[in-house]
Amino acid sequence: MPCVFVAHERTPGETRVAATPETIRNMLKVGLEVRVAPGAGASAFIADSEFEAAGAKIASDLRAAYSEADVVLKVRELGRQDPLGNEVDLLKEGAIVIGFLAPYAHDATIRKMVERRITSLPMELVPRITRAQKMDALSSQASIAGYKAVLIAALNVPKYFPLLMTAAGTIKPARVLVMGAGVAGLQAIATAKRLGALVEATDIRPEVKEQVESLGGKFVDLPGLGDAGRGEGGYARELSAEVLAKQQAIVKEHVAAADVVITTALVPGRPAPKLVSADTVSKMRAGSVIVDLAVEQGGNCELSELGKEVRKHGVLIVGHANLPATMPFDASNLYARNVLALLQNILTKEGQLNIDPNDSVTGPTLLTHAGQCMHAPTAERLGLAPPAPPPPAEAAVAPAAAPAAAPPAVPPPIAAPGALPAVPPPVAAAGAPPAPGAPPAPAAAPGVPPPPPMPAPSAASSPVATAPPTPPPPPAAIGAASRSSAPPAPGAK
Repeated sequence: MPCVFVAHERTPGETRVAATPETIRNMLKVGLEVRVAPGAGASAFIADSEFEAAGAKIASDLRAAYSEADVVLKVRELGRQDPLGNEVDLLKEGAIVIGFLAPYAHDATIRKMVERRITSLPMELVPRITRAQKMDALSSQASIAGYKAVLIAALNVPKYFPLLMTAAGTIKPARVLVMGAGVAGLQAIATAKRLGALVEATDIRPEVKEQVESLGGKFVDLPGLGDAGRGEGGYARELSAEVLAKQQAIVKEHVAAADVVITTALVPGRPAPKLVSADTVSKMRAGSVIVDLAVEQGGNCELSELGKEVRKHGVLIVGHANLPATMPFDASNLYARNVLALLQNILTKEGQLNIDPNDSVTGPTLLTHAGQCMHAPTAERLGLAPPAPPPPAEAAVAPAAAPAAAPPAVPPPIAAPGALPAVPPPVAAAGAPPAPGAPPAPAAAPGVPPPPPMPAPSAASSPVATAPPTPPPPPAAIGAASRSSAPPAPGAK
């Protein structure tokens, strides 16, 4: 049975954990063995006893837990586990690692994973397709960051968020500008509206306008950009210097009028675009607040500083990194479900691990596998051999269709004792007068030749007199039935 190890995060400030009692119970149901590092969930307020109650084992020997694990679940990238050393060296060859593994950084770690034939599945590379929605950890964590950014701003701005009508007069609502209407930005818009602020939002992707307005925000149009900012998978694309300058000029006056600015603009694998210049900050009112959610990738504000709150030109600029870690309980619950969904995707029905590069989720998510760097941009950056194309999946051959069974033979009807045999109705000879009481024969439709005459049956073939056959419907009725069932001719009304 495959063994899963839940590691204890050592990155400073990281409080989340990659599994919860809920997800561990689901792992055990599919036949996995689960071990958890002592204290792995303590910062997320999950005790070791809760993991044990769910069926996991608390690892007493961390070195053995790493070396025996088939799958290691992480929140952040592999790093040092003092006093054991680097986590990559602790893993057995061919092990699988799932987590936020920073594929656009930590080059030395990526090279080492290639050398040790580690299979790595960074949560950052999960494709944005319908099938992978429940694995999208970037979205689940960005939603928390957008929510928390508004609360931080509300605590620090020296005024109310909502409109207030008091005996002492009216208090105007705070003005909030959200830059970037991705998952974090949309959550920020929704939270600021709940607190009663006037909210504006801007984004280089014009298609998000409807989403902004559905949350009660006002969309700041950026005319002339067209599709310049639309990237793959719903992400924004890096703008040219000329287009970026045009965007800055348009939003400058909106920034200057805002009490709170929340910046969320990110481009995968690239430094964060600079949206708020130092000159723009100097135009803002004293006491205003900027919360820069892109600070870990360089920041959207020129004056942001990673991990610090600084005040420039009277404006407070908040550069807190890793805001999801400030809400570790819910952040861990959401993240653990994302990880579980990705883990289930690489399990067979029998509970065995199966890495399929042809899979629509596994393939794009792979960073390293079988001694190769599978992520082409990373391989190019590191000067490694480009990934070999995966072998084509074997096409399933449909079984030959069985020949259709012949319909069962219908036996002829059995005549009752003493009954006369059935006799076909007589056919009138050509030119013969109709039988007494029979309706006249219908006239032929115009342009339709009459049927050829039939020879009159002999007396021997018709020994029994029968009633005349029912005449066919008149031509008008036939034409009406045809018109009701046939499709209209082109151009017909």
